Amino acid sequence: MCGIVAGVAGRDIVPVLVEGLKRLEYRGYDSCGVAVHQGGELRRTRSTARVAELGTQIAHDGVAGSTGIAHTRWATHGAPAEHNAHPHFSRDRIALVHNGIIENHEELRAELQGRGYEFASQTDTEVIAHLVHHLYEGDLFEAVQRATARLRGAYAIAVFCRDEPQRVVGAREGSPLVLGIGEGENFLASDAMALAGVTDQIVYLEEGDVVDLQPGKSWISARQADGGWRAVQREVRTVHAHSGAAELGPYRHYMQKEIFEQPRAIADTLEGIEQVKPELFGEGAQHVFKDVRQVLILACGTSYYAGSTAKYWLESIAGIPTNVEIASEYRYRDSVPDPKTLVVTISQSGETADTIAALKHARAQGMEHTLTICNVATSAMVRECRFAFLTHAGVEIGVASTKAFTTQLVGLFLLTLALAQVRGRLTAEQEAAHLRNLRHLPAAVQAVLALEPQVIAWSEEFARKENALFLGRGLHYPVALEGALKLKEISYIHAEAYPAGELKHGPLALVTAAMPVVTVAPNDQLLEKLKSNLQEVRARGGELFVFADSDTRIENGPGMHVIRMPEHYGALSPILHVVPLQLLAYHTACARGTDVDKPRNLAKSVTVE
Repeated sequence: MCGIVAGVAGRDIVPVLVEGLKRLEYRGYDSCGVAVHQGGELRRTRSTARVAELGTQIAHDGVAGSTGIAHTRWATHGAPAEHNAHPHFSRDRIALVHNGIIENHEELRAELQGRGYEFASQTDTEVIAHLVHHLYEGDLFEAVQRATARLRGAYAIAVFCRDEPQRVVGAREGSPLVLGIGEGENFLASDAMALAGVTDQIVYLEEGDVVDLQPGKSWISARQADGGWRAVQREVRTVHAHSGAAELGPYRHYMQKEIFEQPRAIADTLEGIEQVKPELFGEGAQHVFKDVRQVLILACGTSYYAGSTAKYWLESIAGIPTNVEIASEYRYRDSVPDPKTLVVTISQSGETADTIAALKHARAQGMEHTLTICNVATSAMVRECRFAFLTHAGVEIGVASTKAFTTQLVGLFLLTLALAQVRGRLTAEQEAAHLRNLRHLPAAVQAVLALEPQVIAWSEEFARKENALFLGRGLHYPVALEGALKLKEISYIHAEAYPAGELKHGPLALVTAAMPVVTVAPNDQLLEKLKSNLQEVRARGGELFVFADSDTRIENGPGMHVIRMPEHYGALSPILHVVPLQLLAYHTACARGTDVDKPRNLAKSVTVE
């Protein structure tokens, strides 16, 4: 979602700010802006165009300075418009950028309006700027400390003052913010990737931290339970936030590139794993895995569908009861906690606000056995959980997740095997067979990618549709859900997914020749049932598009279009079957001319509720 870059230096910092915003573009945004301290005044440039256009506008305006802040905004409060874009000013004295949502912004706005402050935007962010200005008495660090004590909600902020050149203050609560330490210069960013090439010395700020940046020094204070403040030291880590993955190479879009990177991503995720053991998830996992009697999976969006797939594995292979919850719903409902639950969170970024909040809620209910499946080693999710399995998908730029999903499934399958092992449900022969299948996955996925020309032919027909229905059964129902999500995310075609057995309980009313019905058809124990469901569609004049294993005996014919998968892959079949669904969504979006990597209204990293 929103991105922050800020810093103080002995040089013009604007090129660093603009380049940092470019590195954060993948998160999604609808406006952007930069503000600097220049000639004793605050100057800013804001735009609802892309960062590249912002850079051109900055050069035209002659904006330059050694102290500055920058931001990409994904609209929450107020429409995507220049007057709502960050940075926000307060009386040309305070400049501020903000990620997150301030829940008590309305009461603060009313209070500040009563004190004579005028608001130029509809944002909750402008409230913070005016509040800092109101509390400012010559020390920006102190003013920010006092201001954050009055905020409720989630925030990461960076702020500077006209009266204190060469100083930027940052604070975080519920939204990520990092401190980058350079030589005689210091930076803030919402993601270490924004500082790639500038510094690799990174401090991950913790909840309640306020940080003071000046050219040769920085210090951090942490809010205490009694409301006071204490100076703290945080670990400085060397983080190589590479940007090489941002090169498109021969591909049209990042999403296409990331679809084709899946064989390598899966291989990297499995690298060095020679046997199944709980220690793959961290020291002490053996003892905890023996103690747990159920699994609770918390996730959002695509990661939720990965968890829904894993439920089938965990219950059938490991024999352990498993619940999968949408994180944003779980934290707000009454549930029955069990301290012997393994709480598993799934997140590509490790910064998903709803999932972090749900994790904290689970822990508050006494469930301390926590594990995350995550793609970012330095993320909040990894720091919050006792155990972790890191996928090695690499940087994922496209908003619609692809390689993150398949590597999450790999991690969840390994978790299933580890739990099965400690519960005495995995023989040495079974373990060896599963490991062989896992090692063969990259080659199997590569064979599926070779189906792209056939999928392109289908996409030309899908591009003319406005609705689609996806069907799956059992283990492949979550794959159908993921396929429908991909299509709606990037092509803007309305798509729904159902268990195929539910057709006659309602969705069949939608079936006409104008409604393509995409079906995932592996050769499993539900195949004959699925064939009956396909006949229900054909009898109503529906048009079927079936991804079928080679030995299913589902043939092409009138109203029946079949693409044959290279091989049946047993329990790991969902990892193969999701790939052509990704390709179908991608090529349909290309045919419709949508912005594949930055679909409207969506963001890559959802760091607000």
